[in-house]
Amino acid sequence: MSGHSKWSTIKRKKGIKDQQRSSVFSKMARLITTAVHEGGGVTDPENNFKLRLAIERAKSVNMPRDTIDRAIEKAGGGEGQQLKEILYEGFGPGGVALLISVITDNTNRTHADVKQALEKQGGKMGGHNAVAYLFQKCGVVVFNASSASEEKIFAFADKIGALDIEEESERYVIYVPFENIGKVKELSSDIQAQEIDVFYRPLTTVDPKGLQDKIETLIDRLEDLEEVHTVYTNVR
Repeated sequence: MSGHSKWSTIKRKKGIKDQQRSSVFSKMARLITTAVHEGGGVTDPENNFKLRLAIERAKSVNMPRDTIDRAIEKAGGGEGQQLKEILYEGFGPGGVALLISVITDNTNRTHADVKQALEKQGGKMGGHNAVAYLFQKCGVVVFNASSASEEKIFAFADKIGALDIEEESERYVIYVPFENIGKVKELSSDIQAQEIDVFYRPLTTVDPKGLQDKIETLIDRLEDLEEVHTVYTNVR
C-alpha cells in the first residue's frame, strides 16, 4: 500500500497504463450516465452536482473532454437508464473491511461476480451494515501544494468545517462533511482544487500484518470487474 494518506492508500491512485484506459474510461462513462439520470436528466454540470463530481473524476484519470461530452449526450438521450449504483459490503483476508461501489444493469450477475472475486482471494460478502458503520461518507478535496499557500489551504479548511487534513510533500488532502461538498467551489474560489470526490473514510484503520499482498491482489481482482468503480478499505 503506497503513501501515507488515507485517500492515497485507499483510493490507490496510480498512473493508468495504456492497455487499461478503455476499461477505466468505460467505468467513468457509467459514472457519468448514472449522475445524469439520478439528477433528473439534467446534463448541465452547473445544475447537477453529482454530474460535476463525475466529470471531475473523469478528468482526474485523463478522460478526453470529447469522450466525456459524448457520455453526457448519450445519457441525456436516455441511454443507460437501467444502471444502478450499489454499495456492497465485504471482508478481505484477516477480516479487513471492504466497501465495493458498483454501477450495474444486472444486480444478480454483479453480486455473483463480486462474491466470486472475494471468495477466490480469501474474502467473503457481508450483509447490510456489516462494515459500513466503520466508514464515514464524506467529501475529499485535493490541492497541489505548489498552487496555494498553506495559509489559504487552512483558511479554506476552516471555512468548510474540515474533518481532517493530511499534508503530503506535493499536496494537501482535506476531508470535508458530505453535506458541504457543494460549497467547495464557492469557498475555494481563490485556489484551484486538483480533485473533488465523494469518499468513504475509515473511522479506524487496521494493520493486516503479513497480508498486504493478498489484500492488494483482492482489490486488483475486484477493480478488474467492469461494474466496480471504487473499492474502499480500512487498511492502514
